Amino acid sequence: MTSTSSENRAFRAAELGTLVVMAWSGEAPGGDMPYLLAYTLGDGAAGPEGSIKAVEALLESNDLPLGGDLVDGAARPSLPVSLLVEAGQAVVSMPGFNAQCTPPPEWLEAVAERGFAYFVFTSRPWPEAEPGKPIAPEALAEFAGADETLNAAAHIVLPARSLRG
Repeated sequence: MTSTSSENRAFRAAELGTLVVMAWSGEAPGGDMPYLLAYTLGDGAAGPEGSIKAVEALLESNDLPLGGDLVDGAARPSLPVSLLVEAGQAVVSMPGFNAQCTPPPEWLEAVAERGFAYFVFTSRPWPEAEPGKPIAPEALAEFAGADETLNAAAHIVLPARSLRG
């Protein structure tokens, strides 16, 4: 079901295209920071523009603002986004989106130490970064650090949970 109002636009899963979640860690004050990046390949039924609009609608429907305002998941227990870290896997869930990735060992160490990950979910497509294809650290830094990526993204500090409680 879709709505014609851009203020209350629902998304259709087929418009999202392939959604990817990637984990890495980087130097930050206080030690390594575990990062998660979610993005679309832009291959949805309505092409890259449709994928952008669908991701924007998904984020808006989950009360996640675009453009850099940081959402603190620890301060918002009702936030519909969660991070489960278990058996070497990271699983991000929200209504309309569930993704699992296998983070590198240094990410797992950083999330265990900090107790959270910094999650960036951008509506900017990155068609070159297909699942299973290696991504050069320079390409990741260029995409993830670009103003176009960050301004089109929701930024969330996600507490890491495990099945053990």
